[in-house]
Amino acid sequence: MGKYRAWLLLILTNLFWAGNYVFGKYVITEMTPLWITFSRWVLAMLLLFPIARWIEKPDWSRIRHNWLPLASLGALGVAGYNLFLYSALEYTTPTNAALVSALNPAVIVFFSVFLLRERISRIQLIGFAVSLLGVSVVLTRGNLFEMINMQLNRGDLMMLGAVLIWTFYSIIGKRLTGIPPITTTAVSTLFGTLLLLPFAVAEGIDLSRIGPLAISGLLYITLFPSVGSFVFWNMSVRAIGASQASVFLNLIPVFTALISLLLGESITQAQVWGGLLVMLGVYLTTGMVDRRLERKKERRSGQSKGTQLAESARYPDKE
Repeated sequence: MGKYRAWLLLILTNLFWAGNYVFGKYVITEMTPLWITFSRWVLAMLLLFPIARWIEKPDWSRIRHNWLPLASLGALGVAGYNLFLYSALEYTTPTNAALVSALNPAVIVFFSVFLLRERISRIQLIGFAVSLLGVSVVLTRGNLFEMINMQLNRGDLMMLGAVLIWTFYSIIGKRLTGIPPITTTAVSTLFGTLLLLPFAVAEGIDLSRIGPLAISGLLYITLFPSVGSFVFWNMSVRAIGASQASVFLNLIPVFTALISLLLGESITQAQVWGGLLVMLGVYLTTGMVDRRLERKKERRSGQSKGTQLAESARYPDKE
């Protein structure tokens, strides 16, 4: 898969995840974090396995051979991350949770450099910083000094846990080769739901509390953030690496603001400027600037060598 297709899939991935915050706000009032996580992935699994069988025709012997990393993906990305995320929102504000979540790209890059030996340039590092600044501007409405007064509570610490969980999920997904991405997502979902099953049964659920709005939200969360985003994320991480893919996570608050605008909420000037900074940071981190500079350097080097050859041919006595 080409890098441009990977970028498009990452944009869609984070657009779907941004919608998860909007619809999740309605579902969380009628279902617990455990049952939201369990329900969405049971429904997603019913879609993922037929899709994987139809498109990828998986090699089940290879899957059995890689059951441990697949189980790790299920425990981290399916069970762990979602439980930490929804639980965090019970104790902290969405602003604090999103600010902590914005640390994800930097943390993924940090671990990718040391664990996967991925290389990043100075321009890409600047891109990470710019995108993180943009997220901060969006979430603080331009008042960056607001971050100084923020204190970490139980929810903020849970979001730090979610950041670490997603980091290791992405790194394991990058290392897992030979199994197609849709199959990877489907099988890891199976392991994740099996892990959650006894806890969901023990907690129980009151179906009389679940209304049409929560059902609609759960269907959206199943189809787009669960199926679409996870499949697209795994495909993109394998194509361009965990560190480059991670910076696109900073698009989530930008898309969340745009969705809020469509739902009738206003968008501030700080959100607009912050969104532009995020886009600039994403552009720098993709490595496009590095590749253009390298091509210019190669052209100049080629022109210089051509001039030297011409001079040698013209004045052979100089040799």
